[in-house]
Amino acid sequence: MAKECSFDIVSEYDKQELVNAVDQVKREVSSRFDLKDSNSEINLEADKAITITTCDEMKLRNIYDILQSKLVKRNLSIKILDPQPIENALGGNVRRVYNLKKGLTQELSKKLVSDIKASKIKVQASIQGEQVRVSGKDKDDLQAVIKMLRENADNYDYPLQFQNYR
Repeated sequence: MAKECSFDIVSEYDKQELVNAVDQVKREVSSRFDLKDSNSEINLEADKAITITTCDEMKLRNIYDILQSKLVKRNLSIKILDPQPIENALGGNVRRVYNLKKGLTQELSKKLVSDIKASKIKVQASIQGEQVRVSGKDKDDLQAVIKMLRENADNYDYPLQFQNYR
């Protein structure tokens, strides 16, 4: 019974669901009365960023609200969006780029490892690239770590998923 159990903490999103959500936003923007003639555009740029271009900041906020609702309906966390400053675009329009967060940063990985160690649960956490591997002898301890991280999810700027539980 000395077999080690483990799981990985990662921060990823489903690319196809993201594409579907952006397509739904495009359809809704083209059909909504308040946004119909606003010359608004929303583009997904090679899984790196989402760019919203429209005529004023109020419409920009409306389109962002639509985007958030579509992401949530498709089980994507809105934490994957990293908003950049609003900038002026051609023709008096405004543009905002939302970079997409994927993978754990080094700082977040260190924070996760220190939080796991501070919990005094008998597991080991190690940073492996853009993920954190948690291993221990008891599956109940691993489940306790997952529960603790889910309860403290607001402390982290990235959405966390737990994979390869074995």
